[in-house]
Amino acid sequence: MTYTSILYLFIFLPGVILIYQLAPARHRYLVLLGASWLFFLSLSGTLIVYLLISTLSVHHIGLWLSSCKKELDLTGRSPEEKKALKAACAGKRRRILWFGIGIQLGMLVVLKYSGFFSDNFNHLLKAVSYPALLPVMKFALPIGISFYTLQAVSYLADVYYEKIPADDHLGRLALYLSFFPILMEGPICRYSQTAKALTEGKPLDYKNVTYGFQRILWGLFKKLVIADRLNLLVETIFGSYKQYGGIVVITGAILYTFQLYADFSGCIDMTIGTGEIFGISIPENFRQPFFSKSASEFWRRWHITLGTWLKDYIFYPISLTAPVKKFGKKSRAKFGKHFGQVAASAPALLGVWICNGFWHGTGWHYLFFGMYYFVLIILGNLTEPYVIKAATALKINRSSLLYQSFQSVKLLIIVFTGELFFRAETLRAGIFMFRSIFTDFHLSSLTDGSLLKLGLTLPDYAAVLLGFLAVLFVGVIHERGISIRNHISACRLPLRWSLYYGAILLVIVLGAYGNGYLPAKLIYAGF
Repeated sequence: MTYTSILYLFIFLPGVILIYQLAPARHRYLVLLGASWLFFLSLSGTLIVYLLISTLSVHHIGLWLSSCKKELDLTGRSPEEKKALKAACAGKRRRILWFGIGIQLGMLVVLKYSGFFSDNFNHLLKAVSYPALLPVMKFALPIGISFYTLQAVSYLADVYYEKIPADDHLGRLALYLSFFPILMEGPICRYSQTAKALTEGKPLDYKNVTYGFQRILWGLFKKLVIADRLNLLVETIFGSYKQYGGIVVITGAILYTFQLYADFSGCIDMTIGTGEIFGISIPENFRQPFFSKSASEFWRRWHITLGTWLKDYIFYPISLTAPVKKFGKKSRAKFGKHFGQVAASAPALLGVWICNGFWHGTGWHYLFFGMYYFVLIILGNLTEPYVIKAATALKINRSSLLYQSFQSVKLLIIVFTGELFFRAETLRAGIFMFRSIFTDFHLSSLTDGSLLKLGLTLPDYAAVLLGFLAVLFVGVIHERGISIRNHISACRLPLRWSLYYGAILLVIVLGAYGNGYLPAKLIYAGF
């Protein structure tokens, strides 16, 4: 059962909505929790035990962190004793925090990464003529472990830093970690953003329900019309990459990028829409990323919740460590303010992009993907003053349409190249495909029918183009700060419902499903 399946859309979700509304307000969170665990069981079965371990351990350790601080009694103590007791309490709380984080990350590392690291360690031993020592074990992964683990870690860290109080309500914490709309693909929510709303038990509201179904329908359009229709072509190119030349490889990289965006952002639309039905505000995860002008801006608009999580829990903690602060001070003294500042941020930024790469999967191409953006962002930061000076000297208006268009094209090339390596089966495959762009480039592939032998017909391409233009149009409107949903809701009833039925008909007619199409899994559910 996935967000686009008939079982989910026509039985599970309507059933949850009905039972939720009929239940007493104080028990509605139990309806959502039961639905979430049932959804988890339908996908991962007995692997729910890992989710339960995370839930119970996070709940207990959060309370432990809180009680440790409350038990600190400084009454009648001398200044020296107060200082010593505070230091002892801080040390104990720090050990508790790392113990809690160790449980969460330990399960993730063992289940998801142990086989990768064991395999590579054995290859390293073989390279120096030693026999393999470590068994390469592969574990079944529970759905959503990469997402709920980060939520669990953020909860513990926020309790430790006293940004939020420890929650003694086990049911609320359990629902925060397992809420079914966010379980498969996120977004990565903070406890302060969603936990309270999850247990408020708000009654269904006409506006929330209609807005929620609007958002779900828009997500289905992107997923079924664009992402799933492109799936066959992308699978064909990347699965048999040695058979194709540069033009086909470029086509694959571009269309995979659009597939990934339509798939991931479409599922996020369905997630946010489902939360909206229940009166729960789920954070946005995309903000028109393809309107960006630089790699760093792109990542501020793409998978926003992962980026902010890495900034808050990786970048800042690393940058505030004593060795990094010392390195930054020396860098500024030696290289000047600008270069020193870039150098000072590099260790923390490196940590962010290593984590970003490996969070997505266990392969060297994922690490390469992270290092690719790390290098580009560092180079962009280093050269920015010189770009400004050069533009001023050459009297180039950086706000002009021509310059902005150049920036957009440059950004698209960067993104398409990154996604080529991201989607490749291995790093070696990615290098082979990238090299073929320059060594096996033939324009004849555009006219000899090669692109029609990749699983898609002209009507398929036409449907994808129509879907792409619709997404582009909506993106332009949103970039201007205009809410299309508000305008639709302000329409008269006949026009409004005509638009709804028209959108449903478009999804039914243009959606890719049935005979001739590969079953398309949710891409980010695999991460």
